[in-house]
Amino acid sequence: MATTLSSYEIASAVMWNQLTAEEQHAALQRPAQKASETLMAQVKDIVEQVERDGDAALLALTEKFDRVTLERVVLDMTIVRKQADKTDANVKRAIDQAYANIKAFHQAQQPTPVRMETMPGVLCEQRFAPLESVGLYIPGGSASLPSTVLMCGVPAQIAGCKERVLISPPGADGLLSPAICYAALKCEVTQVCLGGGAQAIAALALGTDTIPAVDKIVGPGNSYVTAAKQYVSQLPGGPAIDLPAGPSELLVIADDTADPIFIAADLLSQAEHGPDSQVILVSPSARLVEATRLELQQQLNELPRAEITAKALASSSLIVTADLAEAAQISQRYAPEHLSLQFDDAEAWIERTNKSGSVFVGHYAPESGGDYATGTNHVLPTYGYARNYSSLGLADFYRRYTVQTLTPQGLKDLAPTITTLAAEEKLDAHLQAVSRRLASERMARDLEDSK
Repeated sequence: MATTLSSYEIASAVMWNQLTAEEQHAALQRPAQKASETLMAQVKDIVEQVERDGDAALLALTEKFDRVTLERVVLDMTIVRKQADKTDANVKRAIDQAYANIKAFHQAQQPTPVRMETMPGVLCEQRFAPLESVGLYIPGGSASLPSTVLMCGVPAQIAGCKERVLISPPGADGLLSPAICYAALKCEVTQVCLGGGAQAIAALALGTDTIPAVDKIVGPGNSYVTAAKQYVSQLPGGPAIDLPAGPSELLVIADDTADPIFIAADLLSQAEHGPDSQVILVSPSARLVEATRLELQQQLNELPRAEITAKALASSSLIVTADLAEAAQISQRYAPEHLSLQFDDAEAWIERTNKSGSVFVGHYAPESGGDYATGTNHVLPTYGYARNYSSLGLADFYRRYTVQTLTPQGLKDLAPTITTLAAEEKLDAHLQAVSRRLASERMARDLEDSK
């Protein structure tokens, strides 16, 4: 039976200047942060179960949370290939095109080594090495996300990480979707595992009998996944993580030049990710905001995932501002995962709204383009972490290290600086590491030979 429009009433807009400071804060409050202490306690318990029982815990928790009974947590690559072969031809072509665009953009991000003399005889370098092993977390549940396989797998492939372990929640059949398997093979992942949520993150972080512990975990997820990533990264010897990439969020800044149909479609495209997603429209035009509200109500009624999407909209906001400058200030304060600038001359406002994970400029840059195939990465910081975190990129799959080489004359010339600072800090052994070299016969000979 069709759902009536009245089942999904969209809240009216609020006037930003008429809100108290507390009300303004509430309008920009992320829903998933409200139960953080309880959430972290649950995550800690799950991680401890996996640490204690390994694969058995992962199997039990998969049955508990995903209601899927598994015999093993690692998929044989023969099964992965058979699943991939079932992928629809049109889907294969779409994945191939997206893969090509993502690979091209990330290939261009190759880090550049640095090699220079800071002074004569003192050579300093910065070099890069691929991470040995990475865990690629691919969300599942209500949707199959081959696009996330590409976003995580392509840069890991380009960097040359030796072990690329993919893990994703299984479907009711105990397998991963054909499209996910096809994308995994395109990215040449080395292992495909079954599991979701905090338990999957724990398995990647701690290792089990069949899943190796990895050096770094990348990939987005729900509140539990985000909390688990942050928790395991603080364990002694725990893995690095990419960024806090939790429930999806989008902020749109628009004015009277924008089309409410486009805006509503973009807002819904992110709200449909899950009930803890959040979308916000900020505009100086009350007329546009009201038109978008009505359009949201109309388009929402047409979506198969309307119930999930409506829950996300319940914690979202439509805000009317005094002007575009105030809208930009709100965006900077919120620091959205995705930011859409839907007004003429939007290019000129990018620097004024740069506290965002990824920016979509103009009327013809739908956020879903970045989600799938423009070439940029859709693994982005949420919860306002766009203030100090960056989008996932090729550099995230390398570690950088420095090298220094000194000639005898270089050390002799630099020695006064080193020994003076060592004496100032009262670190005598540091000072002696230089002075003993200066006093050695070996250094005297080498200085003589270098003349």
